[in-house]
Amino acid sequence: MTPGKKIVMCQQFPTSESKDLLRRQALKRRGEAHKHFNQFAAMRLKKLLGAGLGIDTSIIAGYWPIRDEIDCRPALERLNERGYQIALPAVESESQILAFRAWKPGDTLEGGPFGTFQPNRKALVLTPDMLLLPLVAFDQLGHRLGYGSGYYDRTIEALRFGGSVIAIGVGYDDQEVENIPWEGHDQVMDAVVTERRTLWFNEAVKGQRD
Repeated sequence: MTPGKKIVMCQQFPTSESKDLLRRQALKRRGEAHKHFNQFAAMRLKKLLGAGLGIDTSIIAGYWPIRDEIDCRPALERLNERGYQIALPAVESESQILAFRAWKPGDTLEGGPFGTFQPNRKALVLTPDMLLLPLVAFDQLGHRLGYGSGYYDRTIEALRFGGSVIAIGVGYDDQEVENIPWEGHDQVMDAVVTERRTLWFNEAVKGQRD
């Protein structure tokens, strides 16, 4: 697939099959981007995210990358240096709502489901006001395609119900697709940050920047 050319998936009525097809295509595209740009992208994210996007937040939840997800760890380390409290997701119940536990560089992690790594159960549970999301694909409307388990959609819904949280997708620029089949339970992101740009979908949040 030609770099920079979007995957087109026209689907008026979303189905699991349409999402699965798009997911397979997008994962292949992400793998190619990771192979060519992973180190460059990690350093660019460190620069773009290292000041918290200029938004007044104190607790930022990131993720520990698996497979060929874009690496946000240098950005998390920079945010920690700047005084932000960092958290990582942990799967702790059958509700499929993630908990977020405190993390700082050097902390030991334990294995979680699906090959993930998460802070141990003794780490402090935090409620983030900004959430960095790994993704398989995104579109210009702020829709996010994940692995299909629904953890992040349920988690964002719960956080938004309980207060306010800024949901920021993080991925390679080549993970953009023409459109993602969207269902009512899918949560729309406030922005996406790639190694090339920041796309804002929520103008109200964008307006909060310093």
